[in-house]
Amino acid sequence: MALQLANLDPQKPASQPRAKLAGAAARTQKIARILVVDDEPHVRTMIGSTLERQGYDVQLASSGREGLDILERNAFDLVLTDIIMQDGNGITLLDRIHAQQPQLPVVMVTAIHDISVAIDSMRRGAYDYLLKPFEREHLINTVQRALDHRQALQESHSYQQNLEQVVRARTEMLRQAMENLEHSYDVTLEALGDALDLKDSETEGHSKRVTAYTIALARAMGVHPAQIKVIARGAFLHDIGKMAIPDDILRKAGKLTPEEQDTMREHCARGYHMLRKIPFLAESAEIVLSHQEHFDGTGYPRGMQGQEIPIGARIFAVADTLDAITSDRPYRKANSFDAAREEILRCSGTQFDPSVVEVFLKIPNELWLELRSEITGQNKRFSTFELAAKPPMS
Repeated sequence: MALQLANLDPQKPASQPRAKLAGAAARTQKIARILVVDDEPHVRTMIGSTLERQGYDVQLASSGREGLDILERNAFDLVLTDIIMQDGNGITLLDRIHAQQPQLPVVMVTAIHDISVAIDSMRRGAYDYLLKPFEREHLINTVQRALDHRQALQESHSYQQNLEQVVRARTEMLRQAMENLEHSYDVTLEALGDALDLKDSETEGHSKRVTAYTIALARAMGVHPAQIKVIARGAFLHDIGKMAIPDDILRKAGKLTPEEQDTMREHCARGYHMLRKIPFLAESAEIVLSHQEHFDGTGYPRGMQGQEIPIGARIFAVADTLDAITSDRPYRKANSFDAAREEILRCSGTQFDPSVVEVFLKIPNELWLELRSEITGQNKRFSTFELAAKPPMS
């Protein structure tokens, strides 16, 4: 295509100060590489010479096909391409570049009567266009703006990557801090459980075992892990209200009087009021309040029934009875896990939620024996919650 260039003599000095123009490559922090694609030899030579005098590394291509071949083998910071060429048009080259290297700016070069094509190329992803004939300074300024744009995109991308790394690192730090805090909570809860054991030696170790059983049963029922943590804390602290029960009632060897039974039953509400004002135990407090409710509504303190009872309390009820039957008491020896299974099945639908019982009966006795053994001989470095939170045996 014929070309008219105004004031594009590479020997003619620029009207701008040389220092300002010569610093173009320095502002991009490296020598920018520019590909010039044009099928007119004298045009691409003149453009190439002008840009080389500004400190750019310029490579020339005589067709769109040659330009694509060069782009596949080399990296560039900018492409200048004529729109109308003998082997096709620069739009095809633009589309390929935009698809493969969207951050590589492309400046389209066209004659004045093709301005509509040039504008269309902007819609298709070109950074800018030059209308022939153009001044030397216009070429240089357009090139520098395009390179500044590319650098801004690269800096933005780099900043985004760095920001994402910082966010990931801080998120991990926050996660670790939350885990440490949660571990501290659980260690504190274990200390409360140990204090209760000292007060009520008859049920020593009961809180840890029943927590392990509750977690295993909750996992088998498909309860969400976050909710299992809430249930586990409620199970572990279910009897915390007994710390407010007088010792003469709590440790009485004989049968309790009706009045003493009423006092003993207050431990559910007392425990609830002790825990409900602690933010991370507020949900668990509901399990503490409801752990003596029966599925048929005959339990206490509120006579709740069926689905009204929190799922954690319904799961706990089965785990609590399992441990009570299979543990030694001053007035009797521990019974077998098979005997516990029979009793829990017998009370399905009355004391226990049938859906919980159904899942319980599918879990082999070996799991309960393994958990009991681990809780009994657990290393003190680990919390009950960490040790017990394991999937049920198949």
